[in-house]
Amino acid sequence: MTAQPSFSLKPETLSRLKNLEIRARLVVEGFITGLHKSPYHGFSVEFAEHKQYMPGDEIKHIDWKVLGKTDRYYVKQYEEETNLKSFILLDVSGSMQYGSGKVKKIEYATYLAASLSYLMLKQRDSVGLSLFSDKIVKYIPPRSIQTYLIHILKELENIEPGGETNVSPAFHTLAERIKRRGLVIIISDLFDKPENIVSGLKHFRHRNHEVLVFHILDPLELSFAFNSEAVFVDMETNEEINTLPWHIRKEYRRQVQETLKYYRKVCRENSIDYVMLNTENDLDEALSEYLIKRKRLY
Repeated sequence: MTAQPSFSLKPETLSRLKNLEIRARLVVEGFITGLHKSPYHGFSVEFAEHKQYMPGDEIKHIDWKVLGKTDRYYVKQYEEETNLKSFILLDVSGSMQYGSGKVKKIEYATYLAASLSYLMLKQRDSVGLSLFSDKIVKYIPPRSIQTYLIHILKELENIEPGGETNVSPAFHTLAERIKRRGLVIIISDLFDKPENIVSGLKHFRHRNHEVLVFHILDPLELSFAFNSEAVFVDMETNEEINTLPWHIRKEYRRQVQETLKYYRKVCRENSIDYVMLNTENDLDEALSEYLIKRKRLY
């Protein structure tokens, strides 16, 4: 069961904020506030600078400002400790540029990657970033220092999507490149042959990595609720198809649901966590799934 934060920002609201760091900070701080007020138990977000007060801790180290904000006792801690090594793999292919509303898939994916990075580094976990399309565009190895966030956010802000989705080569290369066992987080619309995607996911599991997949789709990619004759243009190949959407809507939806069912089944069979999100979903749902995964690992 996931905790339900009392405060969250809609993706559309995030798109109006000044920069990526502000977006990530507000998402994570709002999410954490919700966790502290949540009726559910079993979640904790321990910051690099603090740990929850326990009997025997020095009272003089209690952070009274944090107490005022969260109504919980935390003590400052200074020892360095890295708990988890995570790798965020972000799809920057041309199809990620699609958006039927005010937030494109690549924007939503970027907000998610930034928020996860912010949360991980606050927990003193290590986080790295890899951008991919039909090849690996960028690879930043994991680090756990807080100042590393600036480096990651800079790369995310400078993304220029393009190229065709060809997951298999990128995943197989990264599976071999990532030597130390860790948590691999994939953020993608998975617009490739499902068997190629699954092959890459299995390679990560073969290398003993834990895997969490965030499947990002636009609402219209799920509903196909187009109401007039349309010309559909492939954002990666520029191929055009002229059709009456209502003639193919039923079959389109059926195939989409079959594909989603396939991903859920194969991921479950291979101990891979799979989460489908559309670009109107609050990001706290994804952060909750990450914490659930992290709690099972440690």
